[in-house]
Amino acid sequence: MDVGELLNYQPDRGAKRPREEDGGSAGAEEDLRGGKQQKGLARYREAAAGVGIETGIDIRENEELTGDKKKILERLMDQDEEELEAEPVDESSVKKMILTFEKRSYKNQELRIKFPDNPEKFMESELDLNDIIQEMHVIATMPDLYHLLVELNAVHSLLGLLTVVDLLQELTDIDTLHESEEGAEVLIDALLEGQVVALLVQNMERLDEQVKEEADGIYNTLAITENMAEFRPGLCTEAAQQGLMQWLLKRIKAKMPFDANKLYCSEILAILLQNNDNTRELLGEMDGIDVLLQQLSVFKRHNPSTAEEQEMMENLFDGLCSCLMLPTNRDRFLRGEGLQLMNLMLREKKMSRTSALKVLDHGMIGPEGADNCHKFVDILGLRTIFPLFMKTPKKMKKTGASEKEHEEHVCSIIASMLRNLKSQQRSRLLNKFTENDCEKVDRLMELHFKYLEAVQQADKRIEGEKHEMVRQGEILDDSMEDEFYLRRLDAGLFVLQLICYIMVEISNSGISQLQQRVHQILNLRGGSVKVVRHIMREYAESIGDGKSDEFKEAERKRIMDLVDNF
Repeated sequence: MDVGELLNYQPDRGAKRPREEDGGSAGAEEDLRGGKQQKGLARYREAAAGVGIETGIDIRENEELTGDKKKILERLMDQDEEELEAEPVDESSVKKMILTFEKRSYKNQELRIKFPDNPEKFMESELDLNDIIQEMHVIATMPDLYHLLVELNAVHSLLGLLTVVDLLQELTDIDTLHESEEGAEVLIDALLEGQVVALLVQNMERLDEQVKEEADGIYNTLAITENMAEFRPGLCTEAAQQGLMQWLLKRIKAKMPFDANKLYCSEILAILLQNNDNTRELLGEMDGIDVLLQQLSVFKRHNPSTAEEQEMMENLFDGLCSCLMLPTNRDRFLRGEGLQLMNLMLREKKMSRTSALKVLDHGMIGPEGADNCHKFVDILGLRTIFPLFMKTPKKMKKTGASEKEHEEHVCSIIASMLRNLKSQQRSRLLNKFTENDCEKVDRLMELHFKYLEAVQQADKRIEGEKHEMVRQGEILDDSMEDEFYLRRLDAGLFVLQLICYIMVEISNSGISQLQQRVHQILNLRGGSVKVVRHIMREYAESIGDGKSDEFKEAERKRIMDLVDNF
C-alpha cells in the first residue's frame, strides 16, 4: 500500500453547482446560523490545508448543507462554543495523544481506501486527524519526551503523511533540541532512518510556490533541514545525496522573482558545502559550479537591490569558495570561465568585488591552482590585481570587509602566482615589480612594516599575559598556546608571512634591481633580514595542513632555500 499515492489522490471534482441568489427576507436567526456554518466551513478548509490532503470537495459559500456535512459542522460549532479544559501535559498524556494520532491516522487511511470517490465519508476522520496533529505541537515544548514518538512508532506515521511540516519544524527547533540532547538524538536517528530528507524533497517537488501556504511549507521544510544539520553536521552528506542538493540547485536557478525561499536555499546550500568534500564533489558532478557562476553573473554590473539579496549573493560566493577547496572543482571553475567573471567583477567596482577577490584567492592557492594562475595572467588579470595591491579601496564598509581582509586576499593571490607561474607568465609578473621605478616594491615594504608593527604589539601583549599566568602558577598547555597563535594571526601574522614570502621570492628572481630595492628599504627603515628569516621559518613550519608529508617536506625545503639566499 503506497501511502504517498493515497494522500495525493484527487478524485474528479465534477461540474461546480451554480451559485443560488440569496433571498432578501432571511431573518436574524438564519444570518446567525449562516455565520456558524461559515465558521465551520473555514475550520474544515483549515483542517484540510493543515493535513495537506486534497479532498476534492468544492464547498460553495451558500451551498445547502445536508446529511454528514451538516452533522460535522454542528459538531464543529459545538466545539467552538465549548471551552475545553486543558489536560496537564506529562508522559501519560503524551502517550495518549500519540496513540490517538495513530488510531485516527489509520482510520483516515482506511476510509480513503474504502471510499476513494466519496470524500464526504472521510471528512470527519480528516478533521479528527487535523485536530490531533494540532494538539501534538505541545510535544515540541518537551524534548525529553521525544523518545515516546520513536517508541510508539509515531515518527514513521508522521513521515508517511508528510503533511505535518510545521509540526516537524517545531520538533526540530534547534533551541528545543539542545534542551534535551538525549531526546533529540533519538528523534533525529528515527527521522534519518525514515529517510526524512528524501520525503521532504518529494513533498517540496509537488508544492506550488504561487500559493502562499505552499510557499510557507517550503520555507518550513528548509528550516527542518537547517535545524537537523546544525544539531548534527554529519548528516549534510546524507541529506545532499537524498535529493536535497539537486532540488536546491534547481530552485536557485529557477526563473522566479527573488524571495525569502531563494535566500533560504542559498543559505542551506552554503551550510551543506561547509567543510564537506563529499557534498562539494556532488555539487561539481551536478554542474553546480556553472549554476553558481550563472547566478552570480547578475551582480557583475549591478549591486543587490536589498540587504536580503546581498545576503543571498554572499551565500552563493561562500558556497563557491567552499567548492574550490576541492581540487577537481578548480578545473570545473576554469572551464566554466569563472576566472573571467571574477576579473570582470574586480574591474566593475561593484559590491561583488570583495567576494570575487576571495574566490580568486581560493581558486589559485596551492599547487592545484597552477592552471588558474596561468589563465589569470593570460586574461590580463595582472592589470586588475595590481591596482588593488597599490591602493586598498575605501568603499569596503558596505560589504562588511576589512582593510586587512582585502590586503590578505591580494597578497595571497600574488604569492600563489609567484609560487605557481612558469616561464613567460612568471616573467610578466616579475616585470610588474620593476615598473615605475619599483613602486610596487615600495608598496610591499610599506605593508611589511605596517603588519610587522601590528604583530609585534600583539606579541608584546601576549608575552605580558604569559608572564602573569606563570607568576600566578597557571600552566600554559597546548590549548592556550593555540589560542595565543590564533590571536597573532588575527593581528595580521598571516598577511605578514605572505608579504615576507613575496619579498624573498622577488629577491631570488635573478633581477638584481628588485633585491637591491628590498634591502635598501629594510636598511632605511631600520628593518632586519634576521626578522624576515624568522617569520619565514615560522611560516614554513605551519605550511601544508591537510597535504601529504612528501609535499610538506618539499615545500618547506623550497622556502628555506629562498630564505637562505635572501
